[in-house]
Amino acid sequence: MSERIGVIGAGSWGTTLANLLAKKGADVTLWAYEPELVAEMRERRVNSLFLPGIELSAGLAFTNSLEEAAAGKDIILLVSPSQVMRTVLRQLAPLLRPGVTLVNASKGIELDTMMTVDQVCAEVLPAAIARRFCVLSGPSFAREVAQEMPTAVVAAATDQTVAALVQRVFATPYFRVYTNGDVMGVEIGGSLKNVIAVAAGISDGLGLGHNTRAALITRGLAEMTRLGVAMGADPATFAGLAGMGDLVLTCTGDLSRNRTVGMKLGQGMRLAEILGEMRMVAEGVKTAESAWRLAARIGVEMPITEKVYQVLYEDKPARQAVLELMTRDPKAERG
Repeated sequence: MSERIGVIGAGSWGTTLANLLAKKGADVTLWAYEPELVAEMRERRVNSLFLPGIELSAGLAFTNSLEEAAAGKDIILLVSPSQVMRTVLRQLAPLLRPGVTLVNASKGIELDTMMTVDQVCAEVLPAAIARRFCVLSGPSFAREVAQEMPTAVVAAATDQTVAALVQRVFATPYFRVYTNGDVMGVEIGGSLKNVIAVAAGISDGLGLGHNTRAALITRGLAEMTRLGVAMGADPATFAGLAGMGDLVLTCTGDLSRNRTVGMKLGQGMRLAEILGEMRMVAEGVKTAESAWRLAARIGVEMPITEKVYQVLYEDKPARQAVLELMTRDPKAERG
């Protein structure tokens, strides 16, 4: 591979994708905020903070200089938490060469503006760069990809030549990449599945069983689709990898950080205590608020998201939230 790639963010997912690309032979530089993490990865070829036990490719370079990570690169892979993405993009903007392709692998909706990452890019970056935006999403726990377990994801871009480029660059025998033209749908799916995963975790923490979880996943998909369609997305997107696929994974998998937050809430822990124990970001915590506010602004009914928001931020007892969902006015399933 001839592409020069900068990866911005050395959490578990950023490190995994950087390692995947380096093993393919790309010229990859991984940026981490923490100088001590950069030093460890250089010296020991391991990220013990976020991806312990995974050996990093000898061809992978590391830096805590954004200029070194971004200047002259053909592709920039964005894997910073969504709530700091605007700040990162502002710092990156003067470093990006014309014609660079931006690939976003973070999932969330900005709290202050209720914008997706694509919308933030369009606001912060020159139009010629923002047009070469692609979102990479789907059911993909970082550790399983790092262990080369078969995984399928989707690369969505309005310019299909960009989507095809990302498909080619990221595809491996264990990492299958499909293309899609629905950027908004893929971003909304990737963001909202984390909120529903918190709800599924709450259900599991309360010991409510498989019936309840199945109902949450199914009705959560309905909420996700309603919001996405209202934002201009294709409803078919939510039946795919970035919708149902990622939703099922995040609501059921033990590696899901968002489900873990929900489980601990269901078991009676306070949010501040839960987050204090976590090193990695659970995007659904902030996205619950931004999605709830976005739904209220555009008039989309999202009862599960509303109850997750109330449990997280208004101290509503989890069992009370479940009761309120179950005793809402009767309606048709497609309503």
